[in-house]
Amino acid sequence: MGARVIDGKAFAADVRGRVAEHVARLKEEHGIVPGLAVVLVGEDPASQVYVRSKGKMTKEVGMASFEHRLDASVSEAELLELVGRLNADPAVHGILVQLPLPKHMSESNVITAIDPDKDVDGFHIFNVGRLATGQKAMVPCTPLGCLMLLRDLHGSLSGMDAVVIGRSNIVGKPMAQLLLGDSCTVTVAHSRTKDLADVVRRADLVVAAVGRAEMVPGDWIKPGATVIDVGINRVERDGKNVLVGDVDYASCAEVAGAITPVPGGVGPMTIACLLANTLTACCRSNGLPEPEGLTA
Repeated sequence: MGARVIDGKAFAADVRGRVAEHVARLKEEHGIVPGLAVVLVGEDPASQVYVRSKGKMTKEVGMASFEHRLDASVSEAELLELVGRLNADPAVHGILVQLPLPKHMSESNVITAIDPDKDVDGFHIFNVGRLATGQKAMVPCTPLGCLMLLRDLHGSLSGMDAVVIGRSNIVGKPMAQLLLGDSCTVTVAHSRTKDLADVVRRADLVVAAVGRAEMVPGDWIKPGATVIDVGINRVERDGKNVLVGDVDYASCAEVAGAITPVPGGVGPMTIACLLANTLTACCRSNGLPEPEGLTA
């Protein structure tokens, strides 16, 4: 395997370290403590694990962590009331409502209720529009993490041919906007794309975010290209459940110049960027300089 393995776990630890240093300076110089509020509705096991991890890492970097756990039977009106209180709380700089929500709630209504300047998930329509028009926005965490990894690897991305496989609102579309912002030539490919293999083969950068296990084989990859695998899929192999990405790692690693593994690639960057977004939101709300290298 000739590809350089992009160590997202190590890079995420570095991001958290830089966040912690900036948080310490905010406390010392301004008496400000960034605060992140996470709201979990119901008892989805994966969401519970994720929320625990977020709370732990929030505290580790010196931020204030506010966790709100609500029963699955809570009404949408009660959830919206909580969001309103968090919007008005000056100690809370970032608000994240863990998705998915129970079926009797409208995710759109809840996301829209969050103050866009505290929307550290970057899902609010105001932030979507700001990102699309090149304005200062809160950027979704996973695409931001991918961008950080790419910038660290390549420096400038200007002029590179990028293909994003997947058009979700959470990853695909914002990833394309970020790459456009860094002057890439961007193609968004998806399930209806004709000659998908040929489209991918011309790319210097491939970001796979389709949610289909090992969909992208090595013979789709341009020799020397960088492959960012956002997918996290559970498959049964040799009687065990294992995690794999959206690309066939073994065959792609033989062709690519650099590739993210699954696990240990993009995944750790998501929470690290959530913390970075909370820090950014805190600095913006207090009229202070934003941390360098932690924003888009």
